[in-house]
Amino acid sequence: MSYNNGEPNKTTGQYHSVKGNAVETIGNLTGAETWQQSGKEEHAQGETEYKAAQAKGYAEGTMDRVGGKKDAVVGAVTGDRQQEASGNIRHDKGEAQQEFNKNA
Repeated sequence: MSYNNGEPNKTTGQYHSVKGNAVETIGNLTGAETWQQSGKEEHAQGETEYKAAQAKGYAEGTMDRVGGKKDAVVGAVTGDRQQEASGNIRHDKGEAQQEFNKNA
């Protein structure tokens, strides 16, 4: 599996998953076992990359959510409204990223 810049990517994962399905289908239609196998392998690699990118995004969202909550609480306790507001924004961003990357 070849991640772009060493990082998993949802888009390339989906691309390889779909391409693998197409190659496997051609193999099934023509009876070419090498195409069937190649398609299955590429599809599996694409699914793995997609899920890795999804997990990475969820973990990053968790870090933003927790860090934002901490900043918001510290800002509220110290009376620093700017820190509190930026913490709330970071928390909400992390929450949205988690929602976007959660397992369906």
